[in-house]
Amino acid sequence: MHEQAHRFGRARHLVGIAGVPAGDAGDIGVIVLNAGLVHRIGPFRLHVELTRQLNAAGYPTLRFDMSTLGDSAATGGGQTRVQQVLADLDDAMGLLASQAGCSRFVLVGLCSGAQNAHVVAAQDPRVAGAVFLDGYAYRTLGYRLRHYLPRLADPARWLRRLRRRGGEARAAARAPEPVFAVAPAPRAEVIADFTGMVARGMRLYLVYSGGISDCFNHACQFRECFGKVMRHPAVATRYLAGTDHTYVLTGDRARLVHGIDDWLTHHFPPAAAGRHP
Repeated sequence: MHEQAHRFGRARHLVGIAGVPAGDAGDIGVIVLNAGLVHRIGPFRLHVELTRQLNAAGYPTLRFDMSTLGDSAATGGGQTRVQQVLADLDDAMGLLASQAGCSRFVLVGLCSGAQNAHVVAAQDPRVAGAVFLDGYAYRTLGYRLRHYLPRLADPARWLRRLRRRGGEARAAARAPEPVFAVAPAPRAEVIADFTGMVARGMRLYLVYSGGISDCFNHACQFRECFGKVMRHPAVATRYLAGTDHTYVLTGDRARLVHGIDDWLTHHFPPAAAGRHP
């Protein structure tokens, strides 16, 4: 496996690390997007560990910083967020195609990276698969029942809440802190996107962690959120209840990386089989 740093893009403003296995790598390349404001190594080096294991399995990879993140600059083109995301991923796919001969791509994104990957996967026919980590999620009736019923039945919780009421009232009087987040897409739009993705032959792997318990708290919530498309054979889901949102623990990262590797190998077998360590 050979890793090389690249400056690329229409304005040569993007920076990334391409990993190209020795020999015939096949037509599938894997591109890993930024998670929030974390640069291309990923939280706790998750993206480094993932791409290197996939390289060892025979997949070309690219982990890169999108415009204005990490070491990448802005293009100065006055594009909307969606236009910039599409342009950045077009540049990334072009780079991996030139370096490894890839013609189809699997996108991997965590949190806002999953949202950005979703935007591209819904529109670009070169995307053959996507791994969405803690992507779009919506509080359903099932979520609320699982969240609130145990709390209603706990007298100690009620007592603690009464003791906190005074402090909470004082905190509410203070000015609210700013929220730096992208507004989630409407659920009907996301369902339509998922439906369109699988209709054109895409493979999807949705992995949600216990670290987003404020909006997702059970494996059955995939179906509650997104409906019958979650039962399509092209869709795989996994709920890791005991895992942190950023995979801070070494064992949690290893399980996630191995799960993605296994999913890729099943749906997109590498050209050089048997390279797994």
